[in-house]
Amino acid sequence: MTFRRALVGLAGAGLFVAALDAYVVVTLLPAMTGDVGVTIENFEQATPIVTGFLAGYVVAMPLLGAYSDVRGRIPVYLACLGAFALGSVITATSGLWTFAGLPWMVAGRFVQGIGGGGMVPLALALAADLYRDRARTVALGSVAGLQEAGSVLGPIYGATLAAASAGAGGWRFVFWLNVPLAALCGLGLVLATAGRAGELASAPGGRSTVDWPSAALLGAGLGALVLGLYPDDPEHRALNALFPPAGLVAMILLGAYAWRQVRQLEPLIPRELLRSRAFAGVTAANVLVGAALIVTLVDVPILGRLVFDLEALDSGLLLTQFLIGVPVGAVAGGLLGARVGNRITAAAGVVLSALAFVQMSTWSANELTIHAGPIRQADVALALCGVGFGLVIAPLTAGVLALTRGESHGLATSLVVLARTMGMLVGLSALTAFGLYRFHQILGTPVLTDPDLRDRVKHLEQLVAAAFLQEYREIFLIAAALCALAAAVIAWSLAPARTSGGT
Repeated sequence: MTFRRALVGLAGAGLFVAALDAYVVVTLLPAMTGDVGVTIENFEQATPIVTGFLAGYVVAMPLLGAYSDVRGRIPVYLACLGAFALGSVITATSGLWTFAGLPWMVAGRFVQGIGGGGMVPLALALAADLYRDRARTVALGSVAGLQEAGSVLGPIYGATLAAASAGAGGWRFVFWLNVPLAALCGLGLVLATAGRAGELASAPGGRSTVDWPSAALLGAGLGALVLGLYPDDPEHRALNALFPPAGLVAMILLGAYAWRQVRQLEPLIPRELLRSRAFAGVTAANVLVGAALIVTLVDVPILGRLVFDLEALDSGLLLTQFLIGVPVGAVAGGLLGARVGNRITAAAGVVLSALAFVQMSTWSANELTIHAGPIRQADVALALCGVGFGLVIAPLTAGVLALTRGESHGLATSLVVLARTMGMLVGLSALTAFGLYRFHQILGTPVLTDPDLRDRVKHLEQLVAAAFLQEYREIFLIAAALCALAAAVIAWSLAPARTSGGT
């Protein structure tokens, strides 16, 4: 028992460090781009720093998840830690030499993404290997909670550490620190598993080879899709300027993967998994959840700036209750899933988020002054929304793992996380397009008859704020509908709870 907890804890610790770094650029990006020559007037050039990490993230998952099914979780996880540390070094040295400019920094973030993207499914797969039945759902919830906690603390961690280490490199110190942290996690795993390899057979009697061409085609195709879908200038266009060529490349690569999937005797994704109603439902639900999740992460801070007239920092802090709610919900989802079943827990989670979105769709311009007792009403809605999303993570992952044998746990967890990530990207592009369309439609061509120029400017600002508020109310309702649809899919696809226990 202690051995299993130690392994899952160490893997979760590495995942926590990687999650910190995934969101650390939220607060460090201005300083990072300034040191590689990107000015505020050309800030859209910094988009590859974000998309580079995301591309590495999705490219790595099917490759490393499937490889761990053959080679074992711990060796591949250690390789991911090494890639994460190497990417941190490359990023930290950006701007120090003439050749180490923006492309160097993007390359560093891409390598970091490969390491971080591999660690997510591997940590979940390791928990699935070591635990069974109800105990597995609890373990998955604990690992997911650590990952989400790292995501929550990432921006604050980066800003605080960079300020405290101003004399030791500032933002660079944040990335340099990843090297000893990754080394400590890796050393802990090596020491914990020394002489106990027999207890870590991740693929008992299972997969002996990986269809590398298929894994590479799937990863590269999804990576190209990331480059095309991520908006590089969301105030003016919904899709990246590279969307036409990147989208074409993605179609070709994913089409080639589908062709191989049909023709291969032992395809990358087992055919019985693709034929499973539960797998199809969980995949669809994760896409829907990802699309709804991105609404909160992106639109609430924008609403804070444009409607509630908050400063940039305060608008970001508006998400605090939501971000705290997600890891709390992730841990609770593991515990509840073990007691009442995956279907009830996951469906209840997305219904809770849907209800929170419905309440958010009624927000007014003075929403932050409305209190429910000593707490702001908006904070209550955001916290419940976060808890709802957190509740979904472990049950949906456990639902897919229940369909697979041990030799496919790495690939299965990769597919779960990939579905949610791609849902977030598709949702970001689609909702950006809808938002731009509705804003211009609602605002129209304002007719300003105020005689005084200052009054006219103030009147225009009020009209713009009202248009933004109406736009985001509608987007929150769309997010509520996505959550409701996800709940229906979960109820249709997941099996009811079993009464047997397990450890």
